[in-house]
Amino acid sequence: MPLLVMKFGGTSVADLSRIENAANKVRKEVERGYDVIVIVSAMSGKTNELVGWVEGTSKLYDAREYDAVVASGENVTAGLMALRLQEMGVPARSWQGWQVPINTTSAHGSARFVSIPRDNIDAKFAEGFKVAVVAGFQGVSAEGRITTLGRGGSDTTAVAFAAAFGAERCDIYTDVDGVYTTDPRITDKARKLDKIAFEEMLELASLGAKVLQTRSVELAMRYKVRLRVLSSFEDTDETSGTLVCDEDEIMESKVVSGVAYSRDEAKMTLIAVADRPGVAAAIFGPLADAGVNVDMIVQNISDHAGKDGGPVTDMTFSCPTNQVARAQKAMEDARAAGLIAYEGHVVDSDVAKVSVVGIGMRSHAGVAATMFKALAAENVNIKVIATSEIKISVLIDRKYMELAVQALHDAFGLDKVS
Repeated sequence: MPLLVMKFGGTSVADLSRIENAANKVRKEVERGYDVIVIVSAMSGKTNELVGWVEGTSKLYDAREYDAVVASGENVTAGLMALRLQEMGVPARSWQGWQVPINTTSAHGSARFVSIPRDNIDAKFAEGFKVAVVAGFQGVSAEGRITTLGRGGSDTTAVAFAAAFGAERCDIYTDVDGVYTTDPRITDKARKLDKIAFEEMLELASLGAKVLQTRSVELAMRYKVRLRVLSSFEDTDETSGTLVCDEDEIMESKVVSGVAYSRDEAKMTLIAVADRPGVAAAIFGPLADAGVNVDMIVQNISDHAGKDGGPVTDMTFSCPTNQVARAQKAMEDARAAGLIAYEGHVVDSDVAKVSVVGIGMRSHAGVAATMFKALAAENVNIKVIATSEIKISVLIDRKYMELAVQALHDAFGLDKVS
């Protein structure tokens, strides 16, 4: 039997009527001849409620007990989905992570997959069951303790099962009907993409597009798992949604496939850093140890000497706004410990990151020029620039973010099919 993995997010299973709607979609795939593995999230809002209960009980909580509590949301959904399918006449059985088992590392709250043995679920399919409903977001450690994978972990669970079972495809059902060229809330010219390459989707996910969790795209790209993003709330067929696939499946790509943005960015500049070998490691090592997620980095050689007469440099980097205080403390502690020397620092917490992404950049010149001209035409000043093979990102004043997204969407003709 061909096998399909279907994942339903929290909004798709938010109440009993939505679970019934999702079960109907599963039933239709069974009728098409598939065995189906369904991965479910907790009902919308339930994980936040469970986390609140844990934090209300113990501020310095045991991470193992945190996982035991928080994983229960998916267990409830899995049982309810299996019951609904049974009521529809579909042979279904629910599975918690330890029952599969989904073997993970022991990093509670952020566990990683080790293996997903097929034997138990394959045996149930052989008995005549058509659907295995698996609680997403969770697994079991070598010590036999329940683990969780971090927020968005159900997407990663779905991809991991598709890889382990050689699924024909992994369908991610959510509250949007696919991947768009940019956020439709910013421009009504945003267009749904029929296909997008793994690399492009990975860049968009890491840049702030919240359609798919970044780890799930990384895993899909590594194991060549074809993903389809589609809506739980619309009638769908084989052509619905957006297919995330290998670049070879896309006949001809646009130079730029999408425009992404991240609103909550901050820019920090260390002024007059003593310029010597190892200075970058001395800065970014403590930041990493403090859990600061550094993104864009620019180093500027200063034209004046430091207090000791030696060469100095200004070092600029970006990070999420909620990590600025942590970054400042890490730098001040490093300076106090004599690891680095700098005269001061300046923080701008009112910036946003806007990026253009496309595999077509590899073979086309002039993308940067087009981007910068479009921003200049709208009097948008660029503070920092960072590039990769298929991405160009800029930091700009946050108040110009929506204007910049619209301008770039128009400049690259993303509203046009070809």
